[in-house]
Amino acid sequence: MRVLLVEDDDRLASALTTALTRHGHRIVRAGLAVDALRLAGDADLVLLDLGLPDMDGLDALRRVRRVSAVPIIVVTARTQERDVLRGLRSGADDYLVKPFRTAELMARMEAVVRRGTRPLPVRDRVVAVGDVRVDLETRTVTVAGRPVPLTRREFDVLALLAREPGVVRGREEILDEVWGDPLLSASRSLDVHIAGLRAKTGRPGLVVTLRGTGYRLGTGP
Repeated sequence: MRVLLVEDDDRLASALTTALTRHGHRIVRAGLAVDALRLAGDADLVLLDLGLPDMDGLDALRRVRRVSAVPIIVVTARTQERDVLRGLRSGADDYLVKPFRTAELMARMEAVVRRGTRPLPVRDRVVAVGDVRVDLETRTVTVAGRPVPLTRREFDVLALLAREPGVVRGREEILDEVWGDPLLSASRSLDVHIAGLRAKTGRPGLVVTLRGTGYRLGTGP
């Protein structure tokens, strides 16, 4: 396979490159997230470290996942359950904690590839809910043709729901994606932003609350 290794530690990158090459893989190494974003589209599989010098690896993971279904295994020293959950929720196919055995890495790579490439969700530029139109590219919202001014975070919450309209997003997932903090301290802020979306659009059914689960985009008036 063509494996993109995103790792800023030269010694570890060299050791992994040698091991992967011995198993017949072709390695392209990137030490920065910006290079990973550029190269991910040509890879068959990505090994992604989270501690990158120019961008948090989770942010890079989310950006790649928005445009590519390439299998991604997070390879990191972050061991807390919160970090594992954030990695998987952000689109990783697997999460491997350093230090690890080469045989385990190979087995996980094989398992991820065996499961197959995940389908990308349909990415419509404009999502319509009744007379509400959400333009994900220009970051604008209109109701019955009338522009509705939203704050940055209000739009980010709405866009997260609109990218995959039928998918229910949990509270922690939204807080993690939009605020970068899944902890309950930001929970009230999410409630305020959801209320703001409903009030500003005048469409209380735009965002549906599923008690104990999360939120999803509404289906119409």
